[in-house]
Amino acid sequence: MAITGFTERKVRAGDLDLHVASGGEGPPLLLLHGFPQTHLAWRHVAPALADRFRVVCPDLPGYGASTGPDGGYERYAKRATAATMVELMRRLGHDRFGLVGHDRGALVALRAALDHPAAVERLAVIDVIPTVEMWDSLTGTGGVFAFHLYLLAQPNDLPERMIGADPDTFFGHFLDAWTTDAATIDAETREAYLSALRTPEAIHAVCQDYRASAFVDAAHDAADRRAGRLVKAPTLAIWQDPGDMVLPFDPAAVWRGWAPDLRTSVLPGGHFLPEARPAAVTAAIRELMA
Repeated sequence: MAITGFTERKVRAGDLDLHVASGGEGPPLLLLHGFPQTHLAWRHVAPALADRFRVVCPDLPGYGASTGPDGGYERYAKRATAATMVELMRRLGHDRFGLVGHDRGALVALRAALDHPAAVERLAVIDVIPTVEMWDSLTGTGGVFAFHLYLLAQPNDLPERMIGADPDTFFGHFLDAWTTDAATIDAETREAYLSALRTPEAIHAVCQDYRASAFVDAAHDAADRRAGRLVKAPTLAIWQDPGDMVLPFDPAAVWRGWAPDLRTSVLPGGHFLPEARPAAVTAAIRELMA
């Protein structure tokens, strides 16, 4: 399965071989997917943007067909992954680019904007808040709906052993629970996502990603928050309409604390907005990049 009109290849960035789909011509635009997905999360948005931009869609390290780093979970810190993404774009000839991330990819995108302001021209983050605010918000029964954050971050092989017993059920749970319409992720795409997550190596990479968020990323965010470090790039924050659910945080207020030049959008459709509402997401990205 591939993104229509895009070519795929491996690109070496640091010591990682990243699987990259790219297409279109124009100003460079990097799209980063989230959990539990691959670059195919952009299969609707990327072709629509390719009429005006050079669109680059990698699998994040350890996800999809990209290799994950050896060593401890520190190597999955969003700071490390952001540096890898900046290096990827430089390898492709782009020193400055627009950057859009969803979920885990949005956390990488935020870190890239903070650590590499000369590289990130525009920033868009979709249905996530920064790691430190996310952990701060999980109190009381709120943690029930974010149980995976605690499970995947366990600093031993417990999550790998549990998930490895039935990865389709575990990862499929999120593909189902985080959508409001079962048609958002079609059967072929669903199988592509699950197939990419069935190996012990992929399961370990996902756990390392979440361990990094608990034990490294939150500290990086907290240090920046104390120092008053802000995103310099114009920023777009999109999140799902929560409906009757009361959020334990105000997404607009959270993101305004990090990105003073902020515009926002709230869309129905559940968590996987690039797949549920691709036209609206595409239009919002176009407006930001304009």
